[in-house]
Amino acid sequence: MAISRTLTYSLLATCIACALAPAAQAQSTNTDAAKNKKATELQTVVVTGTRSYDRTEADSMAPIDVLSPQDLKNTGATNLATALRTLLPSLNFPQPSVTDATDATQPAQLRGLSPDQTLVLINGKRQHSTAVLNVNGSLGRGSSPVDLNAIPINAIDHIEVLRDGAAAQYGSDAIAGVINVILKGGAKHGSASITGGQYDTGDGDTWHGGADGGFKLGDGGWVHLSANYMHQDPTNRAGPDPRYPADPTFNTVTFHYGLPQTKAKQAAINLQYDLTPNAQLYGFSLFNKRNVSSQGFFRSLSTYASQYPNAVAQYPAGYLPVENSAIRDDSEVLGVRGKIGGWNYDVSYNTGGNHWKMHTSNTWNYSLGADSPTVFQIGTLTNRENLFNADFSRDVHFPGMDAPVTVAWGLEYRHEQFEIKQGDGASYACGPVLGASGYPSCGGQVFSGYTPTDAGSHSRHNRSAYLDLESDLTYKLTAGLAVRNEHYSDFGSTTSWKASGRYAFTDTVAARATVSTGFRAPSLQQEYYSSTATNFVNTGSGLVPVQIRTFPVDDPAAQALGAQPLKPEKSHNYSFGLVFTPANGLYATLDAYQIDIDNRIILSGNLTGSAVQAYLLSAGFTDVGGGRFFTNAVDTRTRGADLVATYPWYLQDGSTLKFTGGMNYNKTDIRKIADNPPQLGLAGLTLPIIDRQEQGRITVGTPRTKAFVGADWSVNHWTFHSQATRYGTWTSRGSSASSDQTYSAKVLLDLSVSYAQSGWTFTLGGNNVTNVYPEKNDANNNYHGILTYPLTSPYGFSGAYYYGSVAYDW
Repeated sequence: MAISRTLTYSLLATCIACALAPAAQAQSTNTDAAKNKKATELQTVVVTGTRSYDRTEADSMAPIDVLSPQDLKNTGATNLATALRTLLPSLNFPQPSVTDATDATQPAQLRGLSPDQTLVLINGKRQHSTAVLNVNGSLGRGSSPVDLNAIPINAIDHIEVLRDGAAAQYGSDAIAGVINVILKGGAKHGSASITGGQYDTGDGDTWHGGADGGFKLGDGGWVHLSANYMHQDPTNRAGPDPRYPADPTFNTVTFHYGLPQTKAKQAAINLQYDLTPNAQLYGFSLFNKRNVSSQGFFRSLSTYASQYPNAVAQYPAGYLPVENSAIRDDSEVLGVRGKIGGWNYDVSYNTGGNHWKMHTSNTWNYSLGADSPTVFQIGTLTNRENLFNADFSRDVHFPGMDAPVTVAWGLEYRHEQFEIKQGDGASYACGPVLGASGYPSCGGQVFSGYTPTDAGSHSRHNRSAYLDLESDLTYKLTAGLAVRNEHYSDFGSTTSWKASGRYAFTDTVAARATVSTGFRAPSLQQEYYSSTATNFVNTGSGLVPVQIRTFPVDDPAAQALGAQPLKPEKSHNYSFGLVFTPANGLYATLDAYQIDIDNRIILSGNLTGSAVQAYLLSAGFTDVGGGRFFTNAVDTRTRGADLVATYPWYLQDGSTLKFTGGMNYNKTDIRKIADNPPQLGLAGLTLPIIDRQEQGRITVGTPRTKAFVGADWSVNHWTFHSQATRYGTWTSRGSSASSDQTYSAKVLLDLSVSYAQSGWTFTLGGNNVTNVYPEKNDANNNYHGILTYPLTSPYGFSGAYYYGSVAYDW
């Protein structure tokens, strides 16, 4: 381990030295120009985490990252989550495979916490979550976060990432932080681009094209439009299938294990119109339609010829079922803002939803025999949120205070609705044909359809009110206080608060700190989702496919297994940081944090084994080998630190070198696991509700460290970009310690070169140009050598990706 770390840090040091070499001979002595440039960069006004209108990135009381469109372009990414993974040291974005709907809506994590513990805003307005619930063995299991990749990347003006708890300011979900996406606006500017790329092995061809532009709306407004299209062919890193020597597919690649085939159409509209000098109409809308085709577990029929002759006749060489997800996502906001009676006001209505529909193809329902279709409509999940916001703020001057107090308050009403629509009858049917167990193998293979029992519509509403105070108490001291109360129709009221402060020791060094409480309400998906699907279960001697039932917590079978009504998560956040802004242009921040979460909502482990199967059989589930449900059984503590720095270097020849760097250390421990409820014993079962595999996803499933260093050299019409990123070790746990596997740290290198002339920009680049892969799975985790790499890899497992693009800006 020590040798690996030494080698890694030596490589990073070498990258820095190589980048500095050309500048060492030509550093400019024009320090005034450097100061002016640096001052402009650090005076970017931020709107996230503050109600003040003049707070900047450098003097904010909590850590904020501001990402520009150029930052996003430099990543070479065609979707937002991949770009954020490259730019933010505290963000983790695995790209799992063979995880059903999670293949289509891959979640991202901030500070190692659950993906649904990060709040996402668009132009400061809450974005709805996805309808999909991640229920398989990927990180983010049990969450329904915002689908970041539904946001068109070419519609983004910039992004503000608040790395701090903010539930008192924005409400539920803002435990790990807030990602605020600001859309492009105005009538004067626009752009168009096309990008093509391919992976080193010759697969995964990707085409991405987009355009945006604005025009005037009368004499007092503008409309800005964006459109985007992306097509990505799949990658496949599955190993050959050695299971059945008598099969015609023996030792050939029968599985798909890699990125899915994806087609996405996206659009955005952003508008503003001055109704009067004190009233401004504004609105925006986003639309995303994405079709994703991924595969499940290959079915070999050589050993089932006598049991299922009709399936063998249809698929003599076996079959690979295909899951086809159709995702539709929309957001609409319309509001009026302005000033009246000395108060700034913003009144808006926000509606948005996510619609996920799946059909499976190249599959079979064994229980139907010759009557089985090969295509099934599995069903539909929809999630809809409607919000009404009224926000007010003004600066109030109090006697004895040199600076005014920004007083902000507001009200919000939110209505949520989650619906499951059943699949076609054949997708879940239990026909007359029996399997080897003596019971029918019910439902379409790979993903059984949602049944009439699964189907249903569920809704709730909540009301909230907040008060936020912020002021420069002295020339050096800034302080803020926020309080928020929310009342939910399904579990009652909760109140959270946040206190913030910043003290400038000098013009160069400042300290900042926050203390806050937070909460996250259980989502409707976590309360009411139910389905049956095939999961890989690590039994200690290898991965085994098992039919697993996800129960809603109010199901009698789930309650007998230990389920109880869900409660909201409660958190306590603490942070302390230093800001360093010397006159030479360096901007560096170091922030330490601790996040305690009580009653954390976790999807239980897959409860399997003969005792569980016998119980489920007695409850009427004849073709289910295990069950799971949501629970508040875990308290956790996350501790870590973020180091972020930028340094522009202005040279005598007019060129510029800009260095960026960041590092995150993050460690989560489980402080408490609740005792199993007494009703579990009544069913004759002695099981850990939170098994060691689920504990491992929380504590060691993500790298404890992630660091990057980058350099951009702009000279004449050329820009050279490089970034080296080190991902630390992480562990995949099995049902016993003997089946655990720890994956070593790796360094990935991204390079690109651009030439700009007369509005045109031509770029050639490569991500992971050294073609780094994670370590291969061992025998306990690779399913006969077929599933070659870990689906939890923080940088995927597709290898090097090369791309070229042409863009025009006006």
